[in-house]
Amino acid sequence: MIGCNMAAAMETEQVGVEIFESARSHGSTDSTGGDPKPEPFFVERHSWSQMRKLLADTRKYHGYMMAKAPHSFTFVKRNDPESPHSDRMYYLAMSGENRENTLFYSEIPKNINRGAVLMLSWKPLLDTFQATPDYGMYSREEELLRERKRIGTVGISAFDYHAESGTFLFQAGSAIYTVRDGGSHGFTKQPLQPQLLETSCPNIRMDPTICPADPSWMAFVHSNDLWIGNMETGDERRLTFVHKDLAGVEEDAHSAGVASFVLQEEFDRYTGYWWCPRNEKTASGGQILRILYEENDESEVEIIHVTSPMLETRKTDSFRYPKAGTANPKVTFKLSEIIVDSEGRILDMEDKELRQPFEIMFAGTEYIARAGWTPDGKYAWAILLDRLQTRLQIVLIPPALFISPHKDPPERHCISNSLLDSVTPLVIYEETTDIWINIHDILHFFPQTRDDEIQFLFASECKTGFRHLYRITSLLRTGGTSKGSADLLGFSDYRCTIKEEVAVTSGEWEVLGRHGSSIRVDEVNKLVYFEGTKDTPLEHHLYVANYETPGEVTRLTDLGFSHACSVSQHCDMFISRYSSQTLPHSVHLFHLTGSGSDPAQKDKEFWATHLESPGTLPGYIAPEIFSFPSRTGFTLYGMMYRPHQLQPGKKYPTVLFIYGGPQVQLVNNRFKGLKYFRLNTLASLGYVVVVIDNRGSCHRGLKFEGAFKYKMGQVEIDDQVEGLQYLAAKHSFIDLDRVGVHGWSYGGYLSLMALVQRPDIFRVAIAGAPVTLWIFYDTGYTERYMGHPDQNEHGYYLGSVAMQAEKFPSEPNRLLLLHGFLDENVHFAHTSILLSFLVRSGKPYDLQIYPQERHSIRVPESGEHYELHFLYYLQENLGSHIAVTKSFGHPQAL
Repeated sequence: MIGCNMAAAMETEQVGVEIFESARSHGSTDSTGGDPKPEPFFVERHSWSQMRKLLADTRKYHGYMMAKAPHSFTFVKRNDPESPHSDRMYYLAMSGENRENTLFYSEIPKNINRGAVLMLSWKPLLDTFQATPDYGMYSREEELLRERKRIGTVGISAFDYHAESGTFLFQAGSAIYTVRDGGSHGFTKQPLQPQLLETSCPNIRMDPTICPADPSWMAFVHSNDLWIGNMETGDERRLTFVHKDLAGVEEDAHSAGVASFVLQEEFDRYTGYWWCPRNEKTASGGQILRILYEENDESEVEIIHVTSPMLETRKTDSFRYPKAGTANPKVTFKLSEIIVDSEGRILDMEDKELRQPFEIMFAGTEYIARAGWTPDGKYAWAILLDRLQTRLQIVLIPPALFISPHKDPPERHCISNSLLDSVTPLVIYEETTDIWINIHDILHFFPQTRDDEIQFLFASECKTGFRHLYRITSLLRTGGTSKGSADLLGFSDYRCTIKEEVAVTSGEWEVLGRHGSSIRVDEVNKLVYFEGTKDTPLEHHLYVANYETPGEVTRLTDLGFSHACSVSQHCDMFISRYSSQTLPHSVHLFHLTGSGSDPAQKDKEFWATHLESPGTLPGYIAPEIFSFPSRTGFTLYGMMYRPHQLQPGKKYPTVLFIYGGPQVQLVNNRFKGLKYFRLNTLASLGYVVVVIDNRGSCHRGLKFEGAFKYKMGQVEIDDQVEGLQYLAAKHSFIDLDRVGVHGWSYGGYLSLMALVQRPDIFRVAIAGAPVTLWIFYDTGYTERYMGHPDQNEHGYYLGSVAMQAEKFPSEPNRLLLLHGFLDENVHFAHTSILLSFLVRSGKPYDLQIYPQERHSIRVPESGEHYELHFLYYLQENLGSHIAVTKSFGHPQAL
């Protein structure tokens, strides 16, 4: 997904638009009402060195005030009834000494003094453990994975935990570590020394997970193959042998247990293997462990070569990248069965394949979007998408559908109509749309009470245009119910009948299901907890509903803030990280009160604070949220930072900060973190800063998001300009003769489009890592929104800014391009080809390259330089007296 790192960081919110507008001390109208025509305000000119010091002081001053909030919470019940504490809570957070993510825990008391506020203490679980001694000491594999996950911190990025045994497992650098706390071992009171798991395989081990059926076993990926290891005996075995570890990527196109680039980048799936949650006992007292995994063949996927410009290295980095309209990896499922004895020794390993090739058995499937196992391990499941991402299927795959190619007779390699459903795939749900399907993480299978049916919770946008929860019961038998000849297996129909489909939620709002948002199900009381936008699209809240007898939905979090919540496994408490436009984040723990299955009886009780907001930051003035009815019939939301020292009778240079792409919302009631403090810095220097969510952004329904289907780049700037004109008509201090635009990734693309389409409005464009030619971007993203290039040639042409280079202004100092040279997502080739067309058209431009950076700027010095260059370019070409003189002649002429 283009620029998803910006989506995660650029978060703001609302309590209610009218409240924001009326609560400002300076009001929503100008003090210059009947004054003469406003004169331009010129920002103070700083030298490069002065601007650098100003930025350094701002970062230093505010950095220590906004601690990085903890994340990845896991609640663990205490078995000791005599203990004064009920639960222990584990999480990842930065240590104060080295700014590195590591494991902490906090004790949760059973009882509290309701007359006082309890602050939970942060206790390090690990003793003097440092995962990354120096910045940038990651392997290439981990560095690329961190890019896909948009992880900007160092240290431990994730951990796996097995509650019954108290086993932690995590990767740090190139190694895997384990430590035990909780479970049958009890809880520690001192930091523990993690155990380095020695390995028989060389180099990098990635994506470690604990076997849920037997926590002494783990699996991990090494060099694009799947391995298994016993954490007690140290025994390790290689399960798959598809990767040859050859010198060049050209000769080695296969992988096992690894999610391909597109699945990681565009579908947020970062693993390619899944442990079965139950083992099967053998007659001799041993057990059979199972792992479902994905095998990829990328031999037909195009190879991209990036050569580092650093003279001392001159290394070439090569990787496979499927451009729009070209081949994706060929995928299949396989099943690994490991037979171990009662002592934990591996007796046999068997690699099984599907009875029929994947492309025959699951005809029409292009992407395995999600996969896993049902709770009892009876079935593996998968969510499958076609290439255009307009058809989704949920299938159950019984283990008997896999056979050993070496042991089974040839006649077992086929599927016939006489076979039982236990050895056929079962399509238990299907949906289609004429827009596109947004993949999410909401799927919960209930334990089977009958062999012939299965019940689950799933979220869908296709039925109403807004993502809502549905309780679905499918009959586990096939019967040729499909209409049409093209079918799942080509020669037979394995769709199951839907017995019941009940809407748990409804309305013109959405249930959230990506980027950390999922659901927690209380099967005892028939309740489901979820995050959503029921009260306002500008705030995220925690809600609860009864999924058995749906009715009213109950909100559990307070209005006026936007919340990100984690509900405990026992549904008796939750922790919320929340903030508002004016207040940085707090992290508070709440007990869930009220018993039974009525959501209306559920409420929360404040229990303890885990992190307290530092309060309003000195020198920070929150933006004002506004809305306006656009000509398209939609209400659009935006926010505006006023200049801090607003003077009557002056009009100020304006900067439009833009993203504008799908799956991103910039305007909301959430504190804008330190990373985007530059917007406040701009306002302090004397700029008006405007941010608008145009059609195509998220959390407004599929129709709103789908407004630019087949026509990216053709609708967004109209909305942005309409918003600017709305503000200018309302506020005379906005100078529409001096407007700059800046964004990164999709925002960089739209910054270029703004200068091409409306050079009369936008004086300066600063475009970071822009897509300039859509046929150069990946299949999963581009084809979802633009269709296949062969079916939408005109849309691809109009949406590709490189093809319209002749429309750029001919004046210098109006276009600045910024790009990381090693960008493996939006390749530097996008900027390179645009430059070629600009040169051919005789158009001026300025360029800033970051030789060590990929799509996200990671190196601190690069980030500081980028911000400095951005501010200085605006000063010299938009905001200062000399900028006006250069652009318009003598300023008095205005």
